[in-house]
Amino acid sequence: MEILFLKMLLLLAGCLSGLFYNLSDLCGGEKRTVQNKPNFIVILADDVGWGDLGANWAETKDTPHLDQMAAEGMRFVDFHSAASTCSPSRASLLTGRLGIRNGVTHNFAVTSVGGLPLNETTLAEVLKEAGYITAVIGKWHLGHSGLYHPNFRGFDYYFGIPYSHDMGCTDTPGYNLPPCPACPRRSAATSSHGRDCYTKVALPLFENITIIQQPVNLTGLAAEYAEKATQFIQRASESGRPFFLYLALAHMHVPLVLTQPPSSSSFPGPYRASLREMDALVGRIKDKVDGCGKENTFLWFTGDNGPWAQKCELAGSVGPFSGAWQRQRGGSAAKQTTWEGGHRVPALAYWPGRIPANVTSTALLSTTDIFPTLVSLAKASLPPDRRFDGSDASEILFGQSRQGHKTLFHPNSGAAGKAGEIKTLRLAQYKAFYTTGGAKACDGSIGLEEHHQPPLIFNLEQDIQEQVPLDMKAGEYRAVLPVITRALTDFLQDIATDNISTADYSHDPAAMPCCNPQHIVCRCQACCSSGNREP
Repeated sequence: MEILFLKMLLLLAGCLSGLFYNLSDLCGGEKRTVQNKPNFIVILADDVGWGDLGANWAETKDTPHLDQMAAEGMRFVDFHSAASTCSPSRASLLTGRLGIRNGVTHNFAVTSVGGLPLNETTLAEVLKEAGYITAVIGKWHLGHSGLYHPNFRGFDYYFGIPYSHDMGCTDTPGYNLPPCPACPRRSAATSSHGRDCYTKVALPLFENITIIQQPVNLTGLAAEYAEKATQFIQRASESGRPFFLYLALAHMHVPLVLTQPPSSSSFPGPYRASLREMDALVGRIKDKVDGCGKENTFLWFTGDNGPWAQKCELAGSVGPFSGAWQRQRGGSAAKQTTWEGGHRVPALAYWPGRIPANVTSTALLSTTDIFPTLVSLAKASLPPDRRFDGSDASEILFGQSRQGHKTLFHPNSGAAGKAGEIKTLRLAQYKAFYTTGGAKACDGSIGLEEHHQPPLIFNLEQDIQEQVPLDMKAGEYRAVLPVITRALTDFLQDIATDNISTADYSHDPAAMPCCNPQHIVCRCQACCSSGNREP
């Protein structure tokens, strides 16, 4: 009851204060020009593999628009998500801090009461304070109840799904493993489909704080995201104010749902078809940018983590980053793991006239760098009284430096160890594992959790597949081990003296987004007797 009352109170307050914008009035009223501030677009793909981009991996032929962006901008080949699963990765992107600092160490659920801790400051909040119009379109997954909703985290406009689009039933369930049924229409949902299929509540689509579809029509979702994004770019560009658009795509997360029905003669399979659809969507956004002042708009494309290997042919490509040591022992070395396939993601930066074209950067960078970089370019200030894991990458982007991080710290993300703990780190070309373990693989195997003291150390320059660790008796191992040990010790001491947050991971059925609790699976409208899909 307390959550329902809070929802009603927030809705009333938002309506009375005009807190939220519709796209039609987002940039209305008197124009206000904010000088010398660029526009920012961050496109975050979901579960995309490093090898899914043709520019990265010659075997891929399905991303002509992204490949063109790489040719006209900067491509990063040693770029990493801040975690290997959804919520922690997104929290780190929007705060510039790893989960061990910001409190988000694993995914939030449909019934989660909390979200990204309220004392954490988001990138949208900083940019909004600096005069930006802000919008998030797509997947949120950082809390949907009360003040955790994106409209209360610095975003003027929100259109999307509050979590992953496999966390609720739909009437258009798409391709998934296991195959999940459509939403029930007449009787209560059963549990016979297992924990991977959500049948008790329909997937909601929000516009600001209002559920406008439940269940959402997944077949048209990509087109709606593209339309809302291009509308926002157009109207924000006309406003005289800088804008920040965070476009968090449903692609390439399962279920894979295609806008166009497959043609039997030329259908490349659901994953490749979905990859082509994502590529076309990004191309549409780039075309809009090119037509609305590309000289003042910075577009950054990347992914939240590596491919979800247990989905077999419905998962993407890790390219050469196979995590061979782990694969030989069972389990996946992709999403949810700290092997390269779990966190090394494609990344492209596009800003004609500012970022040099057709450049491949080997700088070691992370999604945590997006926050401080955009804050710096906006001539804003980082939030005080806390430390950041990201760094300003402006000089790298503008071709003035090639030096990225010397060290990166990879949190446990579900495959092994306590979630959020740092048991893997990168130091220059070396990568050390104090804990290993494989996520569930396509063949059903799960790599056993193992602890290593002293750690396994791989030289990625010589062994990008992470196949054979250095011999612990070799001089190379003995030389680098003290440096790795000191780096981890210093990092943990820094955490111990930082202003860290704790996320609320408690559950309450009342926190579940529900359009109409009187209807089966919270449908916005009662099911008609003819069985037609809900509008």
